[in-house]
Amino acid sequence: MVSSRRAWLIWSIGVTAYVVAVLQRTSLGVAGIDAAHRFHASASVLALFAVLQLLVYAGLQVPVGLLVDRLGPRALIVGGAVLMALGQVLLALSVSIGPAVLGRVLVGAGDAATFISVLRLVTSWMPPRRAPLMTQLTGIVGQAGQVLSAFPLVALLHGPGWTTAFLSAASLSALVAVLVALVVRDAPAGALRHHDAPTAAKVARDLRSVWRHPGTRLGLWTHVTAQFSGTVFALLWGYPFLVTGEGRSPRSASTLMTVFVVAGMLVAPFVGVLVERHPLRRSWLVLGIVAVCVTAWTAVLAWPGPSPLWLLVALMLALAIGGPGSMIAFDYARTFNPPNRLGTATGIVNVGGFVASLVTMLLVGLILDLRSSGTGDYSLGDFRVAFASQYLVWAVGVLGIVLTRRKVRARMAHEGVVVPPIRDAIARRRRGGGAP
Repeated sequence: MVSSRRAWLIWSIGVTAYVVAVLQRTSLGVAGIDAAHRFHASASVLALFAVLQLLVYAGLQVPVGLLVDRLGPRALIVGGAVLMALGQVLLALSVSIGPAVLGRVLVGAGDAATFISVLRLVTSWMPPRRAPLMTQLTGIVGQAGQVLSAFPLVALLHGPGWTTAFLSAASLSALVAVLVALVVRDAPAGALRHHDAPTAAKVARDLRSVWRHPGTRLGLWTHVTAQFSGTVFALLWGYPFLVTGEGRSPRSASTLMTVFVVAGMLVAPFVGVLVERHPLRRSWLVLGIVAVCVTAWTAVLAWPGPSPLWLLVALMLALAIGGPGSMIAFDYARTFNPPNRLGTATGIVNVGGFVASLVTMLLVGLILDLRSSGTGDYSLGDFRVAFASQYLVWAVGVLGIVLTRRKVRARMAHEGVVVPPIRDAIARRRRGGGAP
C-alpha cells in the first residue's frame, strides 16, 4: 500500500476526531474544582463522574471493536462524535448530579468509539511498515486535546462560565461528525473489506481466538501498566493535586499539564521508531518506561513538603512517556492477530489501561474522603497517601507482563516465529534469540 496525500488527509481528519475526543474526555479533570462547587460534590462523588465515564468506555471497547470489524471506522467515529456532543450539552445545562452523570456516560460511550476506529484507518490507509510510528503519532497527537482542555476550556470556565465552556466543547464534536461523514472513507477503493454480517457463533469464535493468543493478553497487560497513571492524572486528580495539594496556581498547574502533553508528543515518534526497528525488545522498552514513571512518583511522594518545580516537571516528563509506552500494546494486537479480527483485538487491549485507570481513580477518591472525613479539605499528605495506591496496580501489571511474555515466547518458538514483522526482524539480525 502506497501512502498518498489522500491517505494523509484521511488520517489527519481521523486524528482530529481523536483530539476532540480527548478534549471531551479530559474536560472534567480541569473542571474538577468547579464541578465540586457547582454540584456540591465530595471527592468520591466527583470520582464517580469519571469512574462511570471510564467504566462505559472500557465496557464498550470489545463491542466497539466488533462493530469496527463489521461496520467500518467511519460510522463509528461519526456516531461517537454525536454522542459526545449530546453528553457535553447535557453537562453544560445540568445543575444537579443526575443529568450531569448521564452526560459523562454519553461522553464515555462516544469516546469509546473513536480511538479504535482511528487506528483502523491507520492500518487501512498507511503502509504496514509505518504502522508502529503512525500508531504512536495517532495516540500522542490526540493528546493535544488535553492542551485544549488545559487552556481554552479553563479560560472559558473562568470567563463566560460553565455553560459556555461545555457548549463550546460540544460544538467541536458536532463539527467533527460532519467533517468525518463528508470526507473519511473506511479504506482505499478496491481494498479488501471484512464488513460481513456476523453470527453469534462467529462473534464468540473471534473473541475466543483473539483472547487465547498470549500476544493479545501481553498487549492488554502492557496497556494496563503503562497507561493508567497518566490517565488518572490527566482525567481527574492531577489538576486538584497540583493546585490544592502542591499549592500551585491554576496557571502553573495548566502549564505543567501542557508540559505533560507536549513532552509525550515529542517522545512518541522515537518510541515508534524503536518499536519498528526492535520488535523483539518491545516488552523491555515497556518495563523501562514503567520503571521511570514509578521512580518519578516515588520521588514526589517522598519529598518533604511541597515538591519543587523541577521535580514536578520531572514527574510530568515521566508520565508523558507512559502514553507512548502504552501504545506499544496496540502493536502487539496488530502483529499477533489477522486483519479481520484487528478491531476486536484492539478493543480487548484498550480495555486494560482504562479499567486500571477507573479502579485507581476510585481508590484515590475514596482514600481522600476517608482521610478528610468527607469534608473536602484535602492536604498534601492526603493526596500522597491516595496516590500511593498506584503501586498495587503497577505490581499487578508488571507481573502480568512477565507471565504473558513467557507464553508469547513459547508460542513463537513452537510456531517458528511466523508473525511477519517479527520474522523480518529476525532475518535482519540472523543471530536469533530475543523476545517480544
